[in-house]
Amino acid sequence: MLTTFDMDALRTVVVGTDLGSFSRAAVQLGRSQSAVSMHLKKLEQQTGTVLFRRSGRGLVPTEAGEAFIAYARRIVALNDEAALSMGAAATTASVRLGVPQDFFDDVMPATLRTFSEEYDTVHVDIRAGENHSIAEDVRSGRLDAAIAFYPEGSPAEGETLCRLPMRWLATADTIANLQRDPLPLVLFNHPCLFRQAALAALDASRMRWRAALTTPSLPAIWSALRSGLGIAVRTDHARPDDIVCAGNDGTLPQLPSIELRLLRRPDIGPVADRLAQILRLETLDKVTAGGGNEQPHSPARAAASI
Repeated sequence: MLTTFDMDALRTVVVGTDLGSFSRAAVQLGRSQSAVSMHLKKLEQQTGTVLFRRSGRGLVPTEAGEAFIAYARRIVALNDEAALSMGAAATTASVRLGVPQDFFDDVMPATLRTFSEEYDTVHVDIRAGENHSIAEDVRSGRLDAAIAFYPEGSPAEGETLCRLPMRWLATADTIANLQRDPLPLVLFNHPCLFRQAALAALDASRMRWRAALTTPSLPAIWSALRSGLGIAVRTDHARPDDIVCAGNDGTLPQLPSIELRLLRRPDIGPVADRLAQILRLETLDKVTAGGGNEQPHSPARAAASI
């Protein structure tokens, strides 16, 4: 006789893995720590294998656990889709969206507003992870849909929405008094595509540089520029009014463009796919309408899947 897994236990595994903590999962799901532990123990008994091992103060999946989590995601997603399609109350249904910090003030609110008008009972989980981790989160199913930056001309993955020129950015006062040897840089943490492009351009032109500040926060980048700490590289999108473009006089090396792509998880469900469609439309409207993009992409989806 085949084993029937408990839906609540499967949801616990998915949420705990996504949050990176079963303690946080207990809080989000409104369950006690002992209930969460019972769920994990029950699943290991049913599967007859160890799904998680202790690492420090937390739990990490074993190889068998990783495989089981992939099935758990699909089962929970199908359960929620079925509940929604039949009009059943499904307040625990959840879709997960990844958006770089550059789009928090326009693309994200517009996407959520439109989506909530169609699915007002679906919980949306927003992730603002570092850009390099977004694609992996979509591939692994930790995110349903996302937009992410890619180097121009990199291997096809997802759908290219537009290409945005990278810019040297600083305040007008900083530019007027900029020390160029060595050039003070305000940088994102490694790895970062904008950081890599800036350093590659400077190295190619044999310009010396120094790291004035490093941070994983876009607001911190803007604050550092306002403080006169140096110069940064980003696109024009979401650039504050008091931050201007530098290097137009040819004193700084030319920068490449960067691609903005839409990513969907491989086995995306109908509700999450609708969220991805809305994300696509709002991104095209809010980003390409600003005129800063070099080349809007064809609306057709890229041939290579993520």
